[in-house]
Amino acid sequence: MTGAELLRLVIAQVCIHATMAGLRLATPLLALQEGYQPGAVGTLVALFAVSQVFLAVPAGKFADRHGIRLPLGMACVAAAVPLVAGAAFPIMPVLCVGALLTGGAAGATIITLQRHIGRAAQSPQERTKFFSWLAIAPAAANFVGPFGAGLLIDYAGHQRADELAFRICLGALACLPVIAWLLVMRARELPREPAHAHAGKTHAWDLLREVSFRRILFVNWLQAASWDIHAFIVPILGHDRGLSASAIGGILGAFAISAAAIRVVLPAIARRVTPKQLIFVATCVTACLFSVYPFTHHAWQMTVCAMCLGVSLGCVQPMIMSLMHQTTPPHRQGEALGLRLMAINASSVVMPMVAGSLGSLIGAGAVFWVVAVVVGSGTSVIRKLDFSQGQGD
Repeated sequence: MTGAELLRLVIAQVCIHATMAGLRLATPLLALQEGYQPGAVGTLVALFAVSQVFLAVPAGKFADRHGIRLPLGMACVAAAVPLVAGAAFPIMPVLCVGALLTGGAAGATIITLQRHIGRAAQSPQERTKFFSWLAIAPAAANFVGPFGAGLLIDYAGHQRADELAFRICLGALACLPVIAWLLVMRARELPREPAHAHAGKTHAWDLLREVSFRRILFVNWLQAASWDIHAFIVPILGHDRGLSASAIGGILGAFAISAAAIRVVLPAIARRVTPKQLIFVATCVTACLFSVYPFTHHAWQMTVCAMCLGVSLGCVQPMIMSLMHQTTPPHRQGEALGLRLMAINASSVVMPMVAGSLGSLIGAGAVFWVVAVVVGSGTSVIRKLDFSQGQGD
């Protein structure tokens, strides 16, 4: 895969993810303006993740069978059509359908692209490089989508946040999947696995019988859960410390920037250390940082911790993706990626609730110590990882 081909796919991922991120900002604001209660708005926002939980594995299987262009073409249609409908009819039922479809489209897109670039790589080092660049796309999209949508909502109408502004915002977001499709339609399909080589009906849960896959999934869950709990608990801890909203936002922003920045230099690091070594060190650093967090009392101290945590967590995902491709049979890589995404999204729903309950019982600071113990215990699993003979290579 050439650099130009990779760049087109990364930009396509930014477009689809920015569509979802922008809609995730616009729909709650529109619903609240229409007089809906916070509970209804929360349900609306949850629909973005719910669809990914249930569609992830089927989307992975579909990508295994049909490659890249057909799945991404369908994802682009699924993302664009409800936005056009929402621009024409900005009402709650249409917004709910839009949340489901755009969330599912974003999930299907990342699974398809991860599968494609993982198979296009010629070596584990190149695979890590590709995944590092692709992992930057969601961070960029999470800035472009909400920021652009917010500007249109504030300034595109006759007055701030009127119905015309929301219509224009949804219409503009609908253009992004079209751009994504124009970029993806030129993608080169990779050779498919012969159908006769994998006879018999299989299920996604069969992958969990492989010890190496279970271990990778567990390590990936540790990283994802740490990410989610940090995003949820830091505002609570900051509030307890008397920090302002802008200071808390700056702390989370520093975390996001450092997580994206480490992925730029990760390919150079990966040439000098093995994935197992990097994941082990990153996990130890993460556990130490979570244990130190409760002792921070000033914004600058929490910012330093957040930036260091962003580096340690940000470098793990591309390595996990590379190892998952290395240990999963080629004809089931999309299915494995779907199972991973389903687990992450389910964790994103459950872990904040668990952390919130623990915070109510033992305090926000103690939650960090619980996470530190759990993450630290994961190092015993990382020691057992063995990828000397990957099925996928």
